[in-house]
Amino acid sequence: MKLKIKIFLIIAVIIGILFCVLLFNNDSNQKDYPQLIDNNEYQVFLFKSRLNFPLSFVVHPWFVLNNKGEISRWEIRQIDTYGEATHWGYLYKDRSPFFKGTRIFTFSNKLINKIKLVGEVEGEEASKIINFIQNSPTTYPFSEKYILMGPNSNTYVQWVINNFPDSNLKLPWNAFGKNYKE
Repeated sequence: MKLKIKIFLIIAVIIGILFCVLLFNNDSNQKDYPQLIDNNEYQVFLFKSRLNFPLSFVVHPWFVLNNKGEISRWEIRQIDTYGEATHWGYLYKDRSPFFKGTRIFTFSNKLINKIKLVGEVEGEEASKIINFIQNSPTTYPFSEKYILMGPNSNTYVQWVINNFPDSNLKLPWNAFGKNYKE
């Protein structure tokens, strides 16, 4: 009897979590991030989104680059589920829409986690970061290696940040893999 109660409670908790995720995740509350783009500027935006359920306590970061009107998204992804994309191992350019988060559930295209702007850089420093990221397919040491706890998307973003300490970009505490060292 105790086992049945435990199983019931576990199922109830899982259903409760799923219900809360669906109830409180409303993509219509997203800020209008495309309005941040100034086609006359060099800009680097660092965004984050939660990972898919059940790892939704962990974040997935990516860069959106504005090279004076030429916009691109750069990130490390474990799986390519959106189809065609330019990539070098696990390093992707424009794999996903610039201002969309990760899916809440792997199998759902409609339920998307909210995104948050973590930081931005403009001007000459942004130009240097853009050049660095655009050259990262040949310089990032872990583009052919992906492990959940690192190297992963957080390792890549932290690697870029470490090369530009004056950028004031910073990943949150739950960016697991950001401190990965081989």
